Amino acid sequence: MKGGRARWKIENETFNTLKNQGYQFEHNFGHSKKNLCSVMGIIMLLAFLVDQMQLLCCKLFQHARTTTRTFYNLWETMRAMFKFFYLTNWESFIYCLTNMEIPNTS
Repeated sequence: MKGGRARWKIENETFNTLKNQGYQFEHNFGHSKKNLCSVMGIIMLLAFLVDQMQLLCCKLFQHARTTTRTFYNLWETMRAMFKFFYLTNWESFIYCLTNMEIPNTS
């Protein structure tokens, strides 16, 4: 019985994260295109998987996540960084997220 409840809790927390923390999982991306909704859902789950792996393994990403406080703020900050700055590598990108300044990459 405990195993079933633990599994339900994990699934519930995962779908809650996908719905409420910037992934927009409840949005229907299909709009009458064949298989588009399924493809977008799979891409969203892959993005979630990459984020979870980074949270477990990447100290820079963990620091960026704690600095921005929420995933939504992290994604919005990342979008702004991609829009306004050209960064040459992942370390520079995360460094900018956490320190809000452009490092000297030359």
